[in-house]
Amino acid sequence: MEAEKWGRRIRAYRKLKGYTQESFSRELGVSVSIIGEIERGNRLPASELLERIAHSLKVSIDDLAPKE
Repeated sequence: MEAEKWGRRIRAYRKLKGYTQESFSRELGVSVSIIGEIERGNRLPASELLERIAHSLKVSIDDLAPKE
């Protein structure tokens, strides 16, 4: 459940910034399938990847964190 909330927020910010899953994965240096798994809530990103995601999206990790 927690992973789903993280995934939805990451997907929303990714789309707001104009990234496709493919371009976003290329920028982060991970496979498209990893981004897909995170966004679907099947995987929580490791802290190091979460930092890279936040940096690429120009938001804080707090912005990505679920608000409930």
